[in-house]
This record gives sequence, structure tokens and C-alpha cells, in this order.
Amino acid sequence: MDVILAAVGDAVAWKVLIAIVVGTWAGIIIGGLPGLGSVVGLTIFLPFTFGMDTIMSMALLIGVYCGSVYGGSITAILINTPGTPQSAATTFDGYPMTQQGRVDEALGWATFASFFGGVLSCVLLIFCAPQLARFAVNFGSIEVFALVCLAMLCIVGVSQGSVLKGLLCGMMGFVFSMVGSDSITGADRFTFGSYALSSGFDLIPVVVGTFALSEVFVRLADRDDKAANIPEASLRFPHPREILRRLIELIRGSFIGSFIGALPGTGAATSAFISYAVAQKLSPRRSRLGKGEPDGIIASESSNNAVTGSSFIPTLALGIPGDVVTAMMMGAMVIHGITPGVRLMVDQAQTVYALFVVLIIVNVAMLVLSKPSIGLFRYLFKLPRGYVMAGIVMFCFIGAVSVRGNPLDAVVAALTGMLAYALRCGGYPLAPLVIGMVLGPQLESSLRRGLLIERGDFLGFFTHSGIATTLFALIGVFLTWTLWSSLARWRAGLACRRDLSHSINR
Repeated sequence: MDVILAAVGDAVAWKVLIAIVVGTWAGIIIGGLPGLGSVVGLTIFLPFTFGMDTIMSMALLIGVYCGSVYGGSITAILINTPGTPQSAATTFDGYPMTQQGRVDEALGWATFASFFGGVLSCVLLIFCAPQLARFAVNFGSIEVFALVCLAMLCIVGVSQGSVLKGLLCGMMGFVFSMVGSDSITGADRFTFGSYALSSGFDLIPVVVGTFALSEVFVRLADRDDKAANIPEASLRFPHPREILRRLIELIRGSFIGSFIGALPGTGAATSAFISYAVAQKLSPRRSRLGKGEPDGIIASESSNNAVTGSSFIPTLALGIPGDVVTAMMMGAMVIHGITPGVRLMVDQAQTVYALFVVLIIVNVAMLVLSKPSIGLFRYLFKLPRGYVMAGIVMFCFIGAVSVRGNPLDAVVAALTGMLAYALRCGGYPLAPLVIGMVLGPQLESSLRRGLLIERGDFLGFFTHSGIATTLFALIGVFLTWTLWSSLARWRAGLACRRDLSHSINR
């Protein structure tokens, strides 16, 4: 108990609280700027921590991390442009709500779901970190492959109008993810002899081009279309009755994010798509998903923000970073004298508990700072639309290039934007393209490693472990459910047309 009280005292020191406020607010703004994100934010602020003590420096970086994940939802809702890849799934229902004049409701749900998911993951982190870490070790390549296959099912759900078009876009995204060096053999693929392409396509330029630049092209083409005007942002938190009505969705998304975040090598973007895919099957309002339903925002935002807490489980308990962001956080910990690993809770218990408290305070600060942050975006969007569009394009290219410093990424963003605009004109859904790009590398690498483990026997995947068998069984249930629902709708439509023709003949 003395250790916990001392940790709370460390976390609520005035210097630490200032670092939390500065980091969280900066993270929200950085996350909301198209093309930038958690990695860029941490890269900018890491040098400023070198003169700080351990808790203060980590508080600043954790604030930037959590704030940037939430900030990406703001522009995803306002202008159909996810500020970060983690918020790509938020566009599916967030932007339709904006088009319906419900932008305040959409931002309110995104903010509350982000806060709920972040706090719940922190609570799970405090009480369940050792148990979740031991369970996460059971997830090998085959289990991760089954999990990613489960996430791929959301392609069917977001391909409204034509599943075939959605599958084609998903395959296109998967092919994009294969460009560059093979992750296992190191051989170049789809590079056509170009050395510049050997590093592959980064996710951020593809997301920026798919959503942000294609949206700019659409707005430029529809100058006189009222629906193309940038909305005036405001925020209205959901009523307690609405929260109780959707409490199951909040809890489910938060638990999915907490679970996915505890698995090394996954990440918040994967978590958001998996949570959205589950909502498509289990939400009582699933028929409205993709048309402006808050459950879609809840599924995405509660899940991707829950990852911010649970991603520290493999990092702290096992010394295994879950993604690029937690790898940077782990490097910052080592710089400031925190050595992640199995003995961390024994050797530096007070520091670990202080970080847990900091995570909770950061989520509270994010909730408090949401209104002034959105007010800042509202001021920016009151500028003449041409200036706003020019600013979005500028930040898109800065964000696309700044992550790797590769000028090719600017070209990739521009070409992807033109391709996405052509796809939109042809009625093709863009979400599956990004889903294929996000999940493609994990699907391929886990499949190939699993085949090495099973000596080329794919059927061995289904009986490899109890976890893999359970996940494949869930995939079978979801596919059967989807096919049965589609067949039932087809029969109902056929019966309706038959009745209509009978009544006309009479």
C-alpha cells in the first residue's frame, strides 16, 4: 500500500500534471492533422524529455500517445480524413453522421468512447497485467493468423452495395502491402527493378491518399454542392440514458481493444477493424452500421483507445513492444532508466504504478481538453475553404514524408489519392482497400510462419491449439450467419417481387 500511495504522489506532482496537459493537448492537435500521428508526435517530443525526470518525461510522451489516437477521430468525422490510421474505421459512420447534420453527436460519442475505452484498459492493466501477459504468450503465428482472418470479415460489412467491389478493393490493398522486401526471405517483390520501391508502401501515405486527398478531389469537383462544405464543429456528450442504452457496445469494444493491445505485433488499427467487424454481427443496430450509426464510432474509438493502455502489458511485463509506437515508448523508458521485462514489477514497482496512474489522468485530461481542442479545429475550418483545402493537402504531404523521410511516400500519397478518387467515381468502397493494407502484412507473415511450423500442412492450423480452433470456429459461425442472412434477404426480395407482379397482373 505504501508503494501505491507513493506512486500516486509521484503521478500528481504539479510538474507531472503540466506535462500531462501539454502532451495530451499537443497529441490531440497532432493526431487531428491529416497524415501526422502518434509516431510523428513522439518523434517531435522525445528530445524535450532528456532533461526531465522519469515520471515527468513518460507523462509527456504518454499524453502525446493517447491524445494523438483520439485526435485522429476529429478529422475522420469532420472531413472523412482520419488523422491517424487508427481512426480509419471511425470514418465509416462518423462522416455519414456529419453529412446528416449530427456532427456534434458524432464527436460526443467519439470523445466519450475514447475516454471509456482508455480508462477501462487502464483498470485492466492495473489488475490483470500479469495474467494477460501470460495469456498473450500463447498467441503464436497461427493464432494471430486466425485473429486477422476474423478481422478481414469486416470487408463484407463495409462493402455496401457490392461485396464483389469491396473484395476487389481489399485485394488491391493486400497487393499494396506486399510491395517491397519480403519479410521472411528478403527478396524484392513488385519493385520492377526500382530500388526506391524496395522499402515498400508505408501505411500512412496510403491512408492519406485514400481518404484525405480523394476527399479534396471530390470537394474540388463539387464546388457548388452544399454537402461538400466543411461543417462547423461542435461537441455534445451523449445523455446518460443513451450511454446506458449502448453500454454493452462500449464494454465490448473496450475489452476487444484491451485484448488485442496485449498481443505483441498487432496494434490499434487492427483492433478497431476487429471491433467493427464484431459490431456488424452483434450490435442490435447492426443494420444501420455504415449509414451514420453511433455504434460504429463506439466500436472503433473505444477499441483503438483501449489499446493505449493494454499495449503496455507486453512492453512492461515481457519487454516486447506491440507496434512501432510502443517500440518508441520502450526506447524512451530505457533512456530514462526503466528496464522493461519480467523483473520490472519487482525492481521498479513504484515507477510502474505511477505510470498506471498517469495513464488514467491522461484519459481524464483528454476528456476535459476535447472541447477546447475541437473549438480550435472549428476556428480553423471557418477559414475560406480554399485555404483549408490547401492546408489539408500540405499537411497530408508533410505527414506522408515525415514518418520515413522517403520522398517516394509523397508520390505514393498523390497516386493513391487519384486512384481512390477514380474508385469513388465508380462506386467502389474505399474502406476495404485500407483494411487490406492494414491487415495484409500480418496475414501474410503469420500464414507463412504458421506453414513453417506445421511443415506446410494448412489443415494443421485448425487443430494447432484450443485458441486457434476457437477462432476458426467463430469465423465459420460468422460466415454461415452472413450467408444465411444474405440468402434470407434474397428470398424476401424475390417473394416481394413475385407478390408485386401478381398484383400488377390482376
